[in-house]
Amino acid sequence: MLATDKHLNIGSLLFDDLDQIDLTGPFEVLSRVPNATYRLYAPTAAPVKDIKGLRITPDATLADAPQLDVLHVPGGFGQERLMENAEVLDWIARQAKGAHAVFSVCTGALLCGAAGLLVGRKATTHWASFHLLPLFGATPVNARVVKDGNYIFAAGVTAGIDGALQLAAALRGQAVAENIQLYMAYAPEPPFNAGTPETAPSAILAGARDGIRELTQRRERSARRVAERLGITAEPLRAF
Repeated sequence: MLATDKHLNIGSLLFDDLDQIDLTGPFEVLSRVPNATYRLYAPTAAPVKDIKGLRITPDATLADAPQLDVLHVPGGFGQERLMENAEVLDWIARQAKGAHAVFSVCTGALLCGAAGLLVGRKATTHWASFHLLPLFGATPVNARVVKDGNYIFAAGVTAGIDGALQLAAALRGQAVAENIQLYMAYAPEPPFNAGTPETAPSAILAGARDGIRELTQRRERSARRVAERLGITAEPLRAF
């Protein structure tokens, strides 16, 4: 836990076609961390749209961001367009180097991987891209939240809330995190047991795979290019 008198700069990467819960779930937690400033940073100052059209406006551009104490990298379909964007990847790598904590949600882990940050680390990501983690030099761990040193990786979408609460506890102590959790009334009771590939009905899983098959194939191609650039010879796992 950091000293409570240390002010924290917490920042999230913002980009078009992100999954807004990857961003706003952690925002609900991290914006309530005491003695901290939370800001959104994007390549330009223009508003972005999430994958379903929700408009979100950045606070500043990447170029204007200070050195962050906490870097949050969300995911979503738009992640794929940034996998070879030197400006964004350099910013992630530079911020991560000086940050006290790095936190990725969903396929934000792939952006971290493209920035060279997953080599030798345990990590997780959304189930549809989990098999690609070895291409970034990571050891895949099939868990909702994975910690490795000062890195926290949350799996798909809503897992970002779990990861953010663990991050809040690491930053300011468990009591602070529990207070935030209580305020949020975060006590999930899902109506269906279909939230993971292991528990979802086979027909539901097959349909979900088919719906993102083309994107998953593009992600594998870009992941292989990253592996070649980083000199990584591993192969993907078998997909869920």
